[in-house]
Amino acid sequence: MQPIGSVQHVFEWFYVYGAVEPTTGDRFFLELPYLNAEMFQLFVDAFAQAFPDSLNILLLDNSGAHTSQRLILPTNVRLVFLPPYGPALNPIERVWRDLKDDVAWQQFADLNAQQHYLSHLLRAYEVATLQSLAGYPYLVEAIHALCV
Repeated sequence: MQPIGSVQHVFEWFYVYGAVEPTTGDRFFLELPYLNAEMFQLFVDAFAQAFPDSLNILLLDNSGAHTSQRLILPTNVRLVFLPPYGPALNPIERVWRDLKDDVAWQQFADLNAQQHYLSHLLRAYEVATLQSLAGYPYLVEAIHALCV
């Protein structure tokens, strides 16, 4: 049986870009107004600045924003792309699903209220929860193999 709930027909957007380190639960989220190559560049630059002392590998799908020829990678960021049509392989998708489940039947006065609520949820994530969501066994094993 499908749930019945109120629906709010308002069409405004903002996007959350994010990365979660599956073995430590470290995270980096950035809210931006669009999903495109220019905004992804802002995310990558901010991500590189947030973790300047490490080589940071981002596991990504093949969206146009991620594969843009205009993208300039900072020296401490590398991109690894998943096979096409394999979003279930990307651990961050489980984080997005968890967020969407929390927001699904909420109604907000405006986009700012929704953004504030989502920002609160992102900050409230506990390390163990993020490790559980993003810690796919195949990925954790690969990370451990690289670190040995």
